Amino acid sequence: MSTRAPIAWVVGTFDTKGEELNYLAALLGRAGVQVVTVDVSTGGQPAQADIGAREVAACHPNGAGAVFEANDRGQAVIAMSEALCALADERLKRGEIDGMLGIGGSGGTSMVAPAMRRLPLGAPKILVSTMASGDMRPFVDVVDMTTMFPVTDIAGLNRLSRAILANAAHALAGMLLHQPPPQARDERLAIGITMFGVTTPCVQSLQRTLHGAFDTQVFHANGAGGRALERMAASGHFELVVDITTTEVGQHLAKAVCDAGPGRLEAASVHGVPWIGSLGALDMLNWGPMDTVTAQYRGRRFHVHNANVTLMRTTAEEMVAAGRVIAERLNASRGPVWLYIPEGGLSALDAPGQPFHDPAANRALFETLAEVFRVTDAHQLVRTPYHINDPAFAALVAEQVWAMMEQGRAC
Repeated sequence: MSTRAPIAWVVGTFDTKGEELNYLAALLGRAGVQVVTVDVSTGGQPAQADIGAREVAACHPNGAGAVFEANDRGQAVIAMSEALCALADERLKRGEIDGMLGIGGSGGTSMVAPAMRRLPLGAPKILVSTMASGDMRPFVDVVDMTTMFPVTDIAGLNRLSRAILANAAHALAGMLLHQPPPQARDERLAIGITMFGVTTPCVQSLQRTLHGAFDTQVFHANGAGGRALERMAASGHFELVVDITTTEVGQHLAKAVCDAGPGRLEAASVHGVPWIGSLGALDMLNWGPMDTVTAQYRGRRFHVHNANVTLMRTTAEEMVAAGRVIAERLNASRGPVWLYIPEGGLSALDAPGQPFHDPAANRALFETLAEVFRVTDAHQLVRTPYHINDPAFAALVAEQVWAMMEQGRAC
């Protein structure tokens, strides 16, 4: 077992933020971390760092000229980010990065964040960014990056910036120097499961049934969760996807808040990952606070989930569109597919006496699936009378999980 101190990269534009970056490096060094400072300045002026800007830029596929001979700063920033990613990939292969701490405004954030995303899940990543109080989705994507808002601009050290940057440095040091306790290798097969608050009883029942035998990893189907599930499934992380909550398909078609993008169900449709799933929360679309819902939806059926989340009942037309996409994507899978229809309701809000109970709209979805989904020996469409949160429904799904995983072991 290696006894070397963990290696942290401290990354930023040393020509404009050298004082802050060196301050971070010194704090990390005093904490017992090996520090490698990395300069991503695009101005071409020399600055003191362990890995200088020209060395970073030389890692661009087209050489350093892609950065320093670019027509404008925007192109230079994009090229430097690409170069930093290439350098990070190389050093990660050599085991020379254990964690990364970056600082920046909009330009620095856009350069550093993509390289941070190259680090494996679980590796410490902290980004102090003036953008952190806004929408960080383009920078963080679906990795475990910690972001910190510096309050003031990153433009020199002062009594406030010293405290905030010290917090960032000490947080990274703590992450690097206090790793999770070692545990025995988990030989269980891994299963990815999707869940929403309104499908939680179903997923919890599945977990209770499967957890001892399988490593069940649950993803919140809120857009980012679906993207994370698909990415990890595509990389071979799961032996099976149990996609109870496919609401993100409908959310994407409506451009609602929980939009996971166009790649939902690609684990099955493109990569052939064995798939068992259902129609969880397709009865709803998510928006922000009620006063942010646009005028085109006036007159629709709403439910205020909390102060920041407003749910809207989907119409038959919206459910037909989502059902067609689901069926077509699952039809394309070269792997086994079992799609379970819970005819008793799709969420906790879609039940008799609940605000989204609409059997007619649901029937339109079910009929679309029956029409478009192609049943084969390997692709099955199973209609059940149960509500999705009925324990009997979870039991049916669990039974097929066992069967499919046993079949996979036999192969």
